[in-house]
This record gives sequence, structure tokens and C-alpha cells, in this order.
Amino acid sequence: MSIPDHFRALIISKPKDGGHAIAKLATISRESLPVQGEVLIQVFYSSLNWKDALAVTGRGKIVRSFPMVPGIDLAGIVVESSDSRFKRGDPVIATGWGLGERHWGGMAEYASVKAEWLLPVPSGLSLLTCMAFGTAGLTAMLSILALEEFGMTPESGREVLVTGASGGVGSFAIAFLHRRGYKIAALSHRKHNHDYLVNLGADSVIDLSEFLATLRGPLQTERWAGAIDNLGGDVLSAVLSGMTYRSGVACCGLVRASEFSATVFPFILRGVRLIGIESAFCPLEERQRAWEEIGKTRPLKGLEEITGFYSLEEVPDLARALLDGKLRGRSLITIAGLEKALVQ
Repeated sequence: MSIPDHFRALIISKPKDGGHAIAKLATISRESLPVQGEVLIQVFYSSLNWKDALAVTGRGKIVRSFPMVPGIDLAGIVVESSDSRFKRGDPVIATGWGLGERHWGGMAEYASVKAEWLLPVPSGLSLLTCMAFGTAGLTAMLSILALEEFGMTPESGREVLVTGASGGVGSFAIAFLHRRGYKIAALSHRKHNHDYLVNLGADSVIDLSEFLATLRGPLQTERWAGAIDNLGGDVLSAVLSGMTYRSGVACCGLVRASEFSATVFPFILRGVRLIGIESAFCPLEERQRAWEEIGKTRPLKGLEEITGFYSLEEVPDLARALLDGKLRGRSLITIAGLEKALVQ
């Protein structure tokens, strides 16, 4: 297989009048593809993440240079490689590393990437299932592993709280925790997602507004054996106040706000630990372990419901829907792939 002279890509360009960035599907020449590394990949799947949606809509300062191909995730087949670690025909994945921000990302039929950004498709997974999980699944598993390293176990009998539960990270966190034997409380502002969250494995579903309305003071009754927070802001402050003695909160998102206020009481009286989770540039060893755990833990039940399939043409409208809170689960972008059967 050789790369054609022209191929499709979603291109983000900056208008001359200084307005919002514009994302349009275009046909580009091979010469237009920047050489970013030693490996050339035919991309089969990408996915739409929060950063991608901000970049595509121009609502956030994500893109560092123009023109840019969005897509912080990609899965595909090696076409050319000058690095001995990868050869033609190898199935590979890449997540993070500035793709879609500083470097052209996965929403094109071909991508040039550095070898150190790549991982072979893990055992138990395919190109399709890797992208169904993507950065969201990786972040969820990194959060769980960090909490378990701090001592969280299913044997405590207490619930683990997952905020932003109906989003990509939250959905996978619930599914993974359920498969690992934990009791789970799902926090969501969308009451109509109750059945969806229970089907993923949540033991209880808590309405966000009711959760915030009942909280008073810096410390609440000890309730959560651990927590994965995607929201930040006042939600993170509230979560910290209800953690059990020597438990941890994995902080991995800022959908609600980037700032929060809290007292030191949860930290100095209960020994609560606030753990930052960063998936874009985490070491290969850590992400390799997380992907291996995803391969072993993967929740096939519910994966079809978590994942929606979309084309490159649909990405601009999809990005707006994601930022407006109209999507749940994962949005997988089919580029060269044909399969839509996640249970393989």
C-alpha cells in the first residue's frame, strides 16, 4: 500500500479577519502533509474529544499553529517507517503528544508521527476498540490505577464517586470500575441518563444540582472510598469534603471550571490525596500499563451504547453538540475503517 497523491483531511484554518477558526473537509496533496516523524500511518479511526471540539469550533485556544488537522487520537496501519520498532503493516495507536494542537492529528486519511508517540495495538483490542476507548478510556484507566496505588480496593464496600458520569471519561470509569468489582456512584446533571449509567454498572445515580444543594461546610460525612472528577470547580470542592479517611480523588478534567476553592481540612484531618491525571504526555511505560489493563478489563457489555460512529463530514456539527452538552459517551470518527462491530 502506498500513499496516494491526494487524500482527505479536516483542516482548521484561521480567518484573516481574526475571527474564530474554521474547520472544513478538504482534499490535500501528499506534499501538504508535514513530515512530523519517522512513521507514516494510514488512519482508520480517530475520535472526538473535548480538546478536539474546542479546536474545531474555535471556542478554545487549543491550536498553536495554522493550518491544523485536529484529532488527539488515531489508530491505523503503518505504511512507511524508518524506525526499526515499527514496520509496514503494523497496527498502531497514538493518543496525546500534542496531536491536533501542535502537530497534525488523526482526522485525516494519513498522518506522519514520531515513533515514540506510537504503541502497538494491545492484546485483546483492535484498531476499532482502541479508538472506541481512546484518550477517554486511557484517562479513566490511569485514574483508577492511580487511586489503587494509593490503596483503593473493592473490599472497602464503599462507593467510588464518578463525576461527569455520562461523558467519555466518566462512562469508561464506571464500566472499568464495575468490571473490577467496585461499587459506583455516578454524578450527572442529566436525569434522563439514569438507565444508561445503571446499565454501565453504576449502583446509584446522583443528580448534580441536588448533590450541590445538600452540601454545607468544609467536611461532610465520610462517604466515598475514591473519586474520579472530570468537572473541577465547585464540584471538586464538594467531592473533597465527602471523602473517607486516607482516600484519594483523581482530578482529570475541568468541564465545569478550572478553578476550585476548598479548605485544608480534608487533607490534614482525613489524609485525603488529590491526584492529578495527565494523559497527553505521560511516560510510555505508564500508558502501556494502562492500555494492557484496558485490554484485560475491557467492558464489552455497554461498549456499543457508549460509542457513536460518525464521519469526518459530521465532525464540525458534532463538536458543537459536544460542547453544548448534547452528547454522551464516545464519538468515534470512521476514516478508513469499515467495521462497526465493537464486540469482536
